[in-house]
Amino acid sequence: MQSEAEGLMSTTPLEPSGSGLPPASSTPESPVFQTAPTPEPWRLRDLGFFIAYAVCTLLLSQFTALVVYAILRPLLHWRTPPSALGTNAIFLLAAQSLFYVLILVFVYIMVAVHYGLPFWAALKWRRLGARRTLRFLLGGTVMAFAISFASRILPDTKPFPLEQLFSSPGAAYGLGVFAVFVAPFMEELIFRGVLFTFFERHAGVRFAVLSTALLFGAFHVPEYWGAWTHVLLIVLVGLVFSLTRAVTDSLAPSVILHMGYNASLMVMLFFATHHFRTVQAALGY
Repeated sequence: MQSEAEGLMSTTPLEPSGSGLPPASSTPESPVFQTAPTPEPWRLRDLGFFIAYAVCTLLLSQFTALVVYAILRPLLHWRTPPSALGTNAIFLLAAQSLFYVLILVFVYIMVAVHYGLPFWAALKWRRLGARRTLRFLLGGTVMAFAISFASRILPDTKPFPLEQLFSSPGAAYGLGVFAVFVAPFMEELIFRGVLFTFFERHAGVRFAVLSTALLFGAFHVPEYWGAWTHVLLIVLVGLVFSLTRAVTDSLAPSVILHMGYNASLMVMLFFATHHFRTVQAALGY
């Protein structure tokens, strides 16, 4: 009986024939692990963190610049008193540069480290060809001449703080370099890169265009305080930058347009003041 049972067990299949099920001896299926999707950036919480960080960083950069100046002043025999630093172009450029560096670090950490996304792709930076780059540079030049002409037709009756920073040729050269090579990229990164993307995602492209243009103008109000015609013109300039960002769906065109605009204004001032040697007289001081 035992041998018959053993023979029966040896000839009986473990699974019904033709059932389509794999035999018990086949490799078992590996469990399926489902990973949670990576959260996308530009959420409202991120916007709150960005605004709070920007405000704190703006104050911190000013305080840090003051501390560094207080330390270096006796060592380098600087004569400018701390009370006059508010109109010192070099000091303000140093504080502004520190602010921009800290903002850039925050945006990079948020996009590339926290969310693990390609930095440039997340900011919608698309490389431009030589011809398109030249077109946007020329567009910035046309804008600069148009704004310069409009400011002469509707002049402000009082000087504004930005004019007072052009106190010497050295200050003018420093402001010119900053205005052409630093400010366009960082201002567009903040307004048309970060804020525009937030607003476009949560409120639509029209709101993004209008809000970033107004915020861009508000950002420049301290520089043009009291010269409200210039403030209005800056809002219009910001509107063109925002429309360019919306139409092209890329950050690069607005940066190039901004660079062309600032560079043209500085070149016009450069020749109008004999290489910045008569800048104060040209501005009415």
